Amino acid sequence: MIRIAVVEDNYKLLQNLLERIVRYETLQVVFTASNGKDALEKLEKITLDHLPEVVLMDIEMDKMNGIEATARIKERFPQMEVLMLTVFDNDEKIFEAIKSGAGGYLLKDEKIEKIFEAIETLKAGGSLMSPSIARKALNFFSASLPQTKRTQQETALTNREMEILQLVIEGISYPEIGEKLFISYGTVRTHVKNIFEKLHVKNKQEATRVAIERKWFW
Repeated sequence: MIRIAVVEDNYKLLQNLLERIVRYETLQVVFTASNGKDALEKLEKITLDHLPEVVLMDIEMDKMNGIEATARIKERFPQMEVLMLTVFDNDEKIFEAIKSGAGGYLLKDEKIEKIFEAIETLKAGGSLMSPSIARKALNFFSASLPQTKRTQQETALTNREMEILQLVIEGISYPEIGEKLFISYGTVRTHVKNIFEKLHVKNKQEATRVAIERKWFW
């Protein structure tokens, strides 16, 4: 069972999402909130063993928007994952969401199967974006980072690890990577763990920055 929370200020959209979520018996909705401030207040009242593991977060909300709320949640509860669900796909919103600590970024019109997959991926320690969102994020980072030279140390990843890193950055989920490369989900997770250790990063966002700085795929 994966404990989740949903932060959404549009009541109709919230109810629609909840109706789709209940199809999955492995998801438990701990609470819903209408804005970031409301979410933080509710989180503070929950015991540690009942905290949501993944928070589905809208961006534009009154009192406290989703980006500020995500930053505060990650500061107070670093183990908690945040999945941005929004209608915004512009570069600045994506960049701000990633900087705030969001582990995933999907558009609200994604199929519920994709949202469920993203929740499972985040819970397992991965990260997931819509392919179009991932490309926008990469373009934004690429335009904002200085060029650096590749060194012998920068090519420490194996060919397989480079292949997996590129797929992860493109927003492909771990199960899909496994199917594409004919390896198990567990093997994909092991490779990603090794990649993060070699690059001295903690998550996909930091790995993306390293890859762009070293111009591995562009």
